[in-house]
Amino acid sequence: MDVDTNGHGRAGARIAGLMREAILDGAYAPGARIRQEDLADRYKASRVPVREALRILESEGLIIRVANAGAWVSQLNLAECEELYQVRERIEPLLLRLNVPLLTPGAIDELDEVAGRMEAAADAEEFLALDRRFHLATYAAAPTIMLHETVVRLWNRTHHYRRAFVRVARSTGDASANHDHRLLVAALRRRDAEEAESIIAHHIRRTRLELARHPEIFAHPS
Repeated sequence: MDVDTNGHGRAGARIAGLMREAILDGAYAPGARIRQEDLADRYKASRVPVREALRILESEGLIIRVANAGAWVSQLNLAECEELYQVRERIEPLLLRLNVPLLTPGAIDELDEVAGRMEAAADAEEFLALDRRFHLATYAAAPTIMLHETVVRLWNRTHHYRRAFVRVARSTGDASANHDHRLLVAALRRRDAEEAESIIAHHIRRTRLELARHPEIFAHPS
């Protein structure tokens, strides 16, 4: 067990990292209860670092904590998801614009390589992981006060529903997302911030509209 403050902080960050990976990988469904005692037992830690881990995950938008009640993996209904996607449609183009002149040729080459790997992805989970890597890399170069952090939080809160969209798209043979990725890489190579903004806004909008066509995605079990 960790006994010092620094030790608790390190243990909390470690637990948060493992839990973050598990949540994003789908090991926890939206709305799943997260019990402190279960985490303490699983990670061989005291309650203090577990509470710190939950605080970190809450700040990232991955879980919701209710005072004197507990913690749950974030979940959304259709109206909430549509609202968050509309926010994303407006602020991600701005963040991308700030990054366009700062992305190095090498970074853009890496984006191109990831886009190719997405096209060849064997399943939805591989595509989803690469898609997150691709888009967050396009936002990583510009220093911001709160915009980047806000975008990542929105990505975390909508992650489970993006997974559902990817599964639907793959089942119908819809390759429009791959086309968008190639267009975006080309716009970045030209340093065309206006075109890049337009591409990403339409990219996010398409996902929002497709999710609205599948309300069953939001029928979380009680």
